[in-house]
Amino acid sequence: MVGPKIEKDVFGTLPDGRNVERIVLCGEGGFEARVIAHGAVLQALIAPDANGGHDDVVLGHDAFAGYLAERKFLGATVGRYANRIAKGQFSLDGETVQLAVNNGPNALHGGLEGFDRKLWDIAAIDDGARPAVTLTYTSPHGEENYPGRLDIRLTYRITGPTELSLSMEARTDRPTIVNLTNHSFFNLEGAASGVPILDHKLTVAAEHFLAIDPTAIPLPEPPLSVAGTPFDFRSARPVGERIRESDQQLQNGRGYDHTYCLGRDGKLALAARLEAPRSGRTMELFTDQPGLQVYSGNYLDGTISGKGGKLIRQSDAMCLEPHIWPDAPNRPDFPSPRLEPGEVYRHHTVYRFGVRTP
Repeated sequence: MVGPKIEKDVFGTLPDGRNVERIVLCGEGGFEARVIAHGAVLQALIAPDANGGHDDVVLGHDAFAGYLAERKFLGATVGRYANRIAKGQFSLDGETVQLAVNNGPNALHGGLEGFDRKLWDIAAIDDGARPAVTLTYTSPHGEENYPGRLDIRLTYRITGPTELSLSMEARTDRPTIVNLTNHSFFNLEGAASGVPILDHKLTVAAEHFLAIDPTAIPLPEPPLSVAGTPFDFRSARPVGERIRESDQQLQNGRGYDHTYCLGRDGKLALAARLEAPRSGRTMELFTDQPGLQVYSGNYLDGTISGKGGKLIRQSDAMCLEPHIWPDAPNRPDFPSPRLEPGEVYRHHTVYRFGVRTP
């Protein structure tokens, strides 16, 4: 007997009494994606390993209180502008827009109360052969000082036996900027395994990356070649193999916290691959976005506990965040984040899981 493809429950309650619902998308053989409406968060992702077992492979919390207590972006949908904008400032049609500065001297991940802190509406549930949940959020003109109303529609869908697809669209009523991403922290040995990701083998399909200053803003120079640097993941190698080398860029990021330049031109293509040595799990990430932020969990400092009550420490997980390049509103030489009325912003990312073959 085939079980239900969709499960739904109440994951928690906001201080104002609103319920936060959780939708569970059930794939084949125990593959599951669990999504909560607060922050459109990917709360859990259950994937098989090479030994016939299953584990949750994304960091997060077992209870909703953990998401409210600390803003760590675990599994969250990030916007209106993912990553950083220098000095929280940009110009749009001759007008200067000043955003909240919430990351050193810069604006980060949408401001003080970004999309990760909003309760999204569950607009549709598809319990067919490819189960899906669609969430929506309307960001009013002036929210976090961003111009224009932004209507966002996001769909998580199981598109294969062990494949999760994320599609996002946004529309505006006046010129604005938009750059959305999912901020999941992956550990393919298991979210509560306690095993660092430094032994994970990483491949990134990019020949260039953006060098950054000590505040993580891209330098004025063009993208740098990865050749001959610790940032060369064109062939698979462990994340930690060169992470402690004396390199100015590794110093500036405290490890890897850099955007790789993909040059997608709006077409879905392979951007990265992860492989865990113990579990044998693999994950391929496909995206149509022009950049991929590779973040080795450098600022995870043991100040919060995650699933299973375990403290989350440096390099316990890593992020692979597809998006437009950071500080692009101030860089006409970068892919543009501008969105006009009548246009549609689109973002499509696919996470495809497998197991290592002998």
